[in-house]
Amino acid sequence: MTEGINLPNATDPTIPLRLRPVAGRIGAVVEGVSLSAALDQVTVDQLRRALSRHKVLFFRDQQHLDDTAHQALGRRFGAPTTHPTAPAQVGDFLLELDSKHGGKSNVWHTDLTFVTSYPAASILRAVTIPPVGGDTVWANTVEAYARMPAPLRALADTLWAVHSNDYDYAANQTEQDADTDAYQAEFVSTVYEAEHPLVRVHPLTGERALVLGAFFKRFVGLGSSESRRLFDTFQAHVTRLENTCRWAWREGDIAMWDNQATQHYAIDDYGDQRRIVRRVTIHGEPPVSVDGRTSRQLSPARLPDLKVA
Repeated sequence: MTEGINLPNATDPTIPLRLRPVAGRIGAVVEGVSLSAALDQVTVDQLRRALSRHKVLFFRDQQHLDDTAHQALGRRFGAPTTHPTAPAQVGDFLLELDSKHGGKSNVWHTDLTFVTSYPAASILRAVTIPPVGGDTVWANTVEAYARMPAPLRALADTLWAVHSNDYDYAANQTEQDADTDAYQAEFVSTVYEAEHPLVRVHPLTGERALVLGAFFKRFVGLGSSESRRLFDTFQAHVTRLENTCRWAWREGDIAMWDNQATQHYAIDDYGDQRRIVRRVTIHGEPPVSVDGRTSRQLSPARLPDLKVA
């Protein structure tokens, strides 16, 4: 137990769940909860509070969830929404990431920041997991902001950035193949760009979090060289090991994370073994900056009508 310990990720005694932190600043295992759409509202509310505190929650042994139950579970935490560009949709609201068909996410990113209302949360289910490798790492972007030197925080509060799905995917890959190229071609078949504050105020907690990751393109008003140098400076604070936790998957595991306060990275260290995970994303709201301004969509001029439950 970590109650009373002065750590950002210590358990909160007012949340009556069995929670076991996995790192000092982010992540907790939830024990004794069988996830389903039939969860009582008290438990759902407690899980929401735990998610706001720990940023990512892990649940072992949830093999009873199939595609239909996974989507129904998502509805208990908000309105599930479809992905605007990814090719592998399963059912109404599931995105499948299959290592055999280009579905690898081995870059640090926050889901879908190339649209204004990027997801508030994501719920990922392990379907097929290699016997060795394939872990995922999460980073706490609230802690990253809070622990930067004061002059950097002051600068960050003023900056805005353009995010796009048309980023240099190949630059982050050690190997390229036909499946990866085809996946990326479909991913950028329509180019999306959104303008976000570098620092958003979390709509539930009021905490300040950095909005960065692989979909970052440039800072508004700065050239590419200055933008990249500043990006590297801020992103390095996000991915400091002290701000992260790492999860070794087993089939049937569920990870639920606050997409407004985290980045994540799926480690590609499992060779040609198969890895399949499926994800439900929960509709979010446009970020608001510290001075009250709201993100805006730059392109396309009109977003497609994404399905929202």
